[in-house]
Amino acid sequence: MRARQAVGDLAARYRRPPGAPRAVAYLYILPALAVYALFLLFPLGQTVWLSLLHWDGLSAASWAGLENYRDLLTDPALRAPFGHALVLLLFYAGLPVVLGLLLAAVLTRFRVRGMTFFRTVFFLPQVLAMVVVGVTWRSILAPDGLLNDLLRAVGADSLTRSWLGDPTWALPSVGVVGTWVMTGLCVVLFLAGVQRIPRELYEAARVDGAGAVREFRTVTLPGLRGETAVALTLTIVAGLRNFDLIYITTSGGPGNATSVPAYEVYRRAFEINSAGSAAAMGVGLTVLIFTLTVVVARLVEGRKS
Repeated sequence: MRARQAVGDLAARYRRPPGAPRAVAYLYILPALAVYALFLLFPLGQTVWLSLLHWDGLSAASWAGLENYRDLLTDPALRAPFGHALVLLLFYAGLPVVLGLLLAAVLTRFRVRGMTFFRTVFFLPQVLAMVVVGVTWRSILAPDGLLNDLLRAVGADSLTRSWLGDPTWALPSVGVVGTWVMTGLCVVLFLAGVQRIPRELYEAARVDGAGAVREFRTVTLPGLRGETAVALTLTIVAGLRNFDLIYITTSGGPGNATSVPAYEVYRRAFEINSAGSAAAMGVGLTVLIFTLTVVVARLVEGRKS
């Protein structure tokens, strides 16, 4: 009787649905969770703790409480980098996604030959190290660089300027570099997404008399919602985490016209020895990135439903 009951219990255990939680599953994810906690959660906790202190990185720290966060909200010098980062999102996320959608639609509708070549060319900036990109564009945008030489060659001498040294044009100039880097990623994502849209939808739209614009609006754009969410998430994170390009091209200048949170964290921690303020800014940047990515995901899920 007991044997029969044991067999029945064993059979019932294995009749559980595949997704049912089992204690042994946590043993499989425990090593990954331990690595995640050691290299991400623990440093994050340390950063939050440092943000509550006044510390120069060398001498004894003193308690600051929420003073560093209050300064982050009230001090214009600390708020400005976040404003610059939000402006750069237009160049890092907005323009690349729009251009990527348009280029993917054109390349798909007109069946351009050599699609692999075009994908490689568009994706090439993603392969290059950002240091290489920064050095190259710093040379192009220099007062005696290629861009000003081209403007002089066509007789537009009045448009020449020190693009990275002008407080008005420095931030948009860095933003254009970001657009050049991120557009290729968006194009490749959208080209891959277009291939999974059923061709019958395009044929039905054309039979119905839809032109290129209507076909893009009613077929291509709705079919690329998932890819659009991925592209926005990746480009937003890249724009807000931007450090190396700023460091190589402008070092936050002229003045603080191109200072962004990631660069300001470095400057405050290692140049002016204000580790507590740098940690608070790092936490603020993390919260901003998390908030924007959640908003993008929620908007896409809401439209799908």
